[in-house]
Amino acid sequence: MEAKAKSRIDVTIQITISEDEARALDAIMGYGAKGFIEGFYKQMGKHYLMPYEHAVPSLFAGVRTQIAPILEKADKAREVFFEK
Repeated sequence: MEAKAKSRIDVTIQITISEDEARALDAIMGYGAKGFIEGFYKQMGKHYLMPYEHAVPSLFAGVRTQIAPILEKADKAREVFFEK
């Protein structure tokens, strides 16, 4: 009999950002994952991003679905508060 140990470590990171940072991030995500990758590679090269390219679409989707509704609520709250 042969036994081998296999393990896996998953890390989850929570980041707190300001509203302006969230708006900047949302604006970057507006280019879409494919457009962002193409532009990034053209202007910045592939060395740093290429190993993680597979994660870019889920990152973009997650940011757009999580941050956009929060920013919309902030906008609506300001409209009510300032009676626009």
